[in-house]
Amino acid sequence: MPSRRITPVAPLDPREVVPTLGIGKRDLSIATDDGAWIALNTEDGPATLSYTNNGASIEIEVWGSGAERALDLAPGIIGAGDDPASFRPDHPVLRRLQKEHPGSRITHSRQITAALIRAVFGQKVTGKEAKRSYRRMTQSLGEPAPGPRPDLLLPPHPARIANLAYSDFHTWGIERKRAETIIEVARRTKRLEEANDMRMADAYARITALRGVGPWSAAVVGMQALGDTDAVPVGDYNIPNTVAWVLAGEPRGDDDRMLELLEPCRPHRGRAVRLIKAGGVKAPRFGPRAPLRSIENI
Repeated sequence: MPSRRITPVAPLDPREVVPTLGIGKRDLSIATDDGAWIALNTEDGPATLSYTNNGASIEIEVWGSGAERALDLAPGIIGAGDDPASFRPDHPVLRRLQKEHPGSRITHSRQITAALIRAVFGQKVTGKEAKRSYRRMTQSLGEPAPGPRPDLLLPPHPARIANLAYSDFHTWGIERKRAETIIEVARRTKRLEEANDMRMADAYARITALRGVGPWSAAVVGMQALGDTDAVPVGDYNIPNTVAWVLAGEPRGDDDRMLELLEPCRPHRGRAVRLIKAGGVKAPRFGPRAPLRSIENI
């Protein structure tokens, strides 16, 4: 099987990085005691990547018809080229989170379509609901990943998603609007993947040109697929409150307040958000949790 050893520009932990590329546990990745596994589709076919910590270096093994292509993508998938050294925040909480999560990275997977499909699953719903829906779709459409992990599924191939009707998504808890956006993303795979070789502003323009894709979804793609350390998920229900609470002790905040508080972090605003989320701190709740919706009969 193809393999290589890489030395990231700064120490990182694949177990911390790889799960940030999915929606929920085992949707397309698995963290183990000494590394992580991830399944993906490439232009040449499916592949499974295994990352194993080996001191300062990381050993990578790969299986599947897309192995060689995946091996080229492998360093970016775990953010091996992402150097956080220039992020020197003044805020004491961010400095503490840097020390507690030194292996956190902004990734450059170049998997724009896959990241955008997952982002659309998370639009305007709770994280739990997004995980449930994506897991149901993966279990229905995903195929076993190549290699020695029978418990790992490939993300559904865009070509298969592109041929679905919006009503097919109802059984997975996805209403018509998001379903139609996901189908359109899958149908525009070639156009979207071209954004990998564009300037960042042009890449975002290409991504948000799709109906149903706004700045929140684009920022998710930016932090996962484009390696954008400054991407901020504007329009999120919880993140503005969390940022306001962590950085200013304010239990509530809107997008404008979040951007104001993150401004000193440029060009690492996305990194600051990633660290805050990794810290697990949440703003106080003043009302009941949003209920999980069922739209299977819509």
